[in-house]
Amino acid sequence: MTDYVRNLWYMAAWDDEIPENGMLSRTLLDEKWLIARLSDGSYAMLADRCPHRFVPLSKGKLEADVIHCPYHGLGFDRTGACVHNPFPAEPPAHVRARTMPVVHRHHGLWFWPGDPQKADPALIPDFGFVERAGMSRSRLVIKGHYELLTDNLMDLTHAEFLHVTSFGVNGSIFLGSQSVKTDESGAIWNNWDMENVCPPDWAKAILQDESSVDQWLHMRWHAPASMALTVGLARAGTDRNDMVVPQMVNPHIITPQTIRTSHYFFDHEASEAAAALARQVFVDEDEPMIEAAQEALGDMDFWDARPAILETDAGAIRARRRLMQLRRHEERERDLESDRSDTLR
Repeated sequence: MTDYVRNLWYMAAWDDEIPENGMLSRTLLDEKWLIARLSDGSYAMLADRCPHRFVPLSKGKLEADVIHCPYHGLGFDRTGACVHNPFPAEPPAHVRARTMPVVHRHHGLWFWPGDPQKADPALIPDFGFVERAGMSRSRLVIKGHYELLTDNLMDLTHAEFLHVTSFGVNGSIFLGSQSVKTDESGAIWNNWDMENVCPPDWAKAILQDESSVDQWLHMRWHAPASMALTVGLARAGTDRNDMVVPQMVNPHIITPQTIRTSHYFFDHEASEAAAALARQVFVDEDEPMIEAAQEALGDMDFWDARPAILETDAGAIRARRRLMQLRRHEERERDLESDRSDTLR
């Protein structure tokens, strides 16, 4: 069974990672791809391998929206067609670079590795909140399978143990209630709601009294691993109207780099203090646990390792099962297509 569901939108990069009229090479789903920013502000996505002698096109140059191979000078346009031959002959029509649909939305470059005819941009999850001002966008590479990162984000009870001095929920999850639901868009929500609890330490200085708070952590998941976290904190008994701080919503978008490494896209306030806090949470606290879990699993399938399942795992397990269903559906479609091809022979 292939690990990647193909007929889904994945995120390749933040838009500010691509130089103006430039290119970015990135490994995505075990393959190297080239993302080029074109002169009209749109983007093209080509396999970062010349179909002639296989050198990376990213080592070449982008001129007038044509990507020129550094080895023999062949030039490829946004469709992958060879449109330039430096020798006295027409560009070879049979030479093409592979391409993928790519859409620029919510400061991200989203690509579709499956059937291009099914690549409906309306299926890109709504991350419109990313476009708010005053935020910086970042990326990490984590040494872990992308579903291990989903497990981490869809079960925020680990905040009580890993994030005591950073995210710090001060024991409130132990007193909270969990709900898991699926909405009309197909998103899975794993929600924690804590009422009349002790505020986290960082909020006590803002409250300046002994007030209790209502706190909520709501995580939204779209396949394959595009998540958004809503964090709220209000004075208890005010129907969440007397906010201690404005409600925060942040992206947590995971794209496989390889079967055992993942790109992790997120944002934070545009300050050094916020950047340092993000590094503490993701690099110092989350990453060592995810990498340790990956090391312990090695190449073993998650389910073959017979994981213990807790009630608090409900959101993460539902996401894993959704991906299993999508993989099986794509396998059945491939089998049917293979049968039809055999019949026509």
